Amino acid sequence: MKFGFIGAGNMAGAIIKGMTIGTRSFDGKDIRINSKTMTTAEKLAAECGAAAATAEEAAACDVLVLAVKPHVLASVVPPLQETIAAKKPLVVSIAAGKTLSYLEELLPEGTPIVRVMPNINAKIGAATSGMCKNEQVTAEQEALVRQIFETIGTVISVEESQFGIFTVLAGSAPAFAYLYMDALARAAVKAGMSKQQALTIAAATVEGSAKMILKSGEHPMALVDQVCSPGGTTIEGIAALQNHGFEATLTAAFDAVLEKDQRIGKKN
Repeated sequence: MKFGFIGAGNMAGAIIKGMTIGTRSFDGKDIRINSKTMTTAEKLAAECGAAAATAEEAAACDVLVLAVKPHVLASVVPPLQETIAAKKPLVVSIAAGKTLSYLEELLPEGTPIVRVMPNINAKIGAATSGMCKNEQVTAEQEALVRQIFETIGTVISVEESQFGIFTVLAGSAPAFAYLYMDALARAAVKAGMSKQQALTIAAATVEGSAKMILKSGEHPMALVDQVCSPGGTTIEGIAALQNHGFEATLTAAFDAVLEKDQRIGKKN
């Protein structure tokens, strides 16, 4: 089975490296990579034992991954219509905001399409990827896409009606988490600790706290209560966060990303 990639940016690179170098689940010889300038494609292909290719060669593969920016799809896909119609590949799109119905209009009729939204943590094999599909996708094809994206982390099936919400939670929220950890570390620097040590501690604490949520089954606020002793230090910090609008600010950030995602989906 051959895999074609249109786009060789950071996310395409993370996926292809996960497939080949990271897990060795796929053979680089079966992957064709195309990019706008080809320089990036050639470099990535050399790293992963794959081959740089024309867009038509990539589209003639059994699986075609559209790994370009959302606004680029409308110019990249139409010239490949004949090749896609002839080969009938499984098409996978990682373009934010672009719905299955949009992709169905862009691609030849009857094309099996899967939308996947990975996140930046794919670079270390720790992505959380959301996935939804159209009616033409078979169970075997769905399993194959899951296998591809499990090489870079966890895959979660999501109803397309909630895909924008997933995009915020998994696609954008890592940036919120990075900002949170950096802010904590900078506060520690202000108090007298080195930035690197503070950042290591903050990141390890966030990692452990995430595992606690996932493994304990306890509600986050129940865990907050467990940390906050009566008259203790932590409750002072919680009160300060609430007084300064911590939760309201996060909600506003969530809403801003979701609104932008919806605007992208409405553009051609």
